[in-house]
Amino acid sequence: MKAPDSEVLKYINKYSIKGIEIAWNPSNEITSAVVIPAIKEYGNIKTLLLSLKNNESTYFKNTLFVFVINNLPSSDTAVKEDNKKSLELLNNIVYKFCKDKFIKEIIESGLKIGYIDASSEGKELSEKTGGVGLARKIGMDAALIIFNYKERNQKKLLICLDADCTVKRNYLTEIHRQFYMNKIEAASIYFEHLLTNREDEDNAIICYEIFLRYYVMCLRYAKSYYAFYTIGSSMACDHKIYIKTEGMNKKKAAEDFYFLEKISKHTNIYSIKSTTVYPSSRKSWRVPFGTGQRVTRFQEKTHPEYILYNPDIFEILKNWLKIFHSGNILNPDKYLLLAKGLNAGLYEFLRLQNFVPDLTSILKSSKSTEQVKMQQLRWFDGFRTLKLIHFLRDNGYPNINMFKALDIILTKCNIPVPLHTTEDVPGKEVQLEYLEKLRFLDNNLEI
Repeated sequence: MKAPDSEVLKYINKYSIKGIEIAWNPSNEITSAVVIPAIKEYGNIKTLLLSLKNNESTYFKNTLFVFVINNLPSSDTAVKEDNKKSLELLNNIVYKFCKDKFIKEIIESGLKIGYIDASSEGKELSEKTGGVGLARKIGMDAALIIFNYKERNQKKLLICLDADCTVKRNYLTEIHRQFYMNKIEAASIYFEHLLTNREDEDNAIICYEIFLRYYVMCLRYAKSYYAFYTIGSSMACDHKIYIKTEGMNKKKAAEDFYFLEKISKHTNIYSIKSTTVYPSSRKSWRVPFGTGQRVTRFQEKTHPEYILYNPDIFEILKNWLKIFHSGNILNPDKYLLLAKGLNAGLYEFLRLQNFVPDLTSILKSSKSTEQVKMQQLRWFDGFRTLKLIHFLRDNGYPNINMFKALDIILTKCNIPVPLHTTEDVPGKEVQLEYLEKLRFLDNNLEI
């Protein structure tokens, strides 16, 4: 196995978590790793392994599935006991202790499994920084060490998945095919939450997935560069862009958003639409927001759920981006004046965001028009875009009914809207019709 090059070693020495080791059967063929953080996921790990076992096996010999079994020292006993069962299961698979039919099936499938013990006493994640971001990071960093770097031009892929997911049969082959065929460096992978036939959970996940797809659709309508999904279980990158952007962060939530946004400032985030990840629709305590938290919130009825950002916000955003990213580079005061003509809230937001001093600095430090444009793109990034949307929401453009908002944006995009009653919240069948429409558009239409 060829050792990592100097850039990889530099990253490992400067940014990686030290002392982390993968338990696995070493091989000199590994060129991709699927990193799977897991906390109290014993049952789901078994379900995921069965799903992975049924994948097309073309890349089994080159891919290591790395489970990061983790908890904090303060995690309750039930979590630690469940994690202990997961570690035992994975250990039996790795070292081929065929204790039952299930383990034998996984071993004989050809899947290459590894695990990191961040759960046992003395190996737990830090109370201060422990969470999903750190779990992903230690798995991704550890994978850098075991890749075969013999072929310098061969891509080494870091793929993120979650333990409570399943995947389409062509998951591995399509990710590899898209990275090689399209010469991409980072990607968001198409996803669909699975429905459970439990009314409460289904209603919650339909509502939440509509929210996710509406937001990205509106960003696409506005021609935002940052119109891509940031779902932790559905993203991938090659090792070069990973180390270039200083790797995964340690955030306890929204690690996926900040990770892909950081990468997007250096390369395009490609949408892989030819395979599917199926995230869980369950309630969850694991992160303070995201799918599990939204399902919990929906069921507890603590917030109005059937509302979306006002489409007028994205009209303002679209007009602003057209000015800010036009071919002509203007002086900062001129941009601000044009923003004021568009919308008073936009003007106030830019003023509060230090727009004039920041853009003045960009113009002074940039040596070419291309540099200015790149720095403008990085200044008005995905996070600042979201902050603008929230600022406008709170200052004159409050959220509106979900289905009214959907009808408006679909009409703006010249897409027929599903038929429904005039109810504020139509029945499940109509809601599902909207979701299926959005899924179809995601997979088949460039807005």
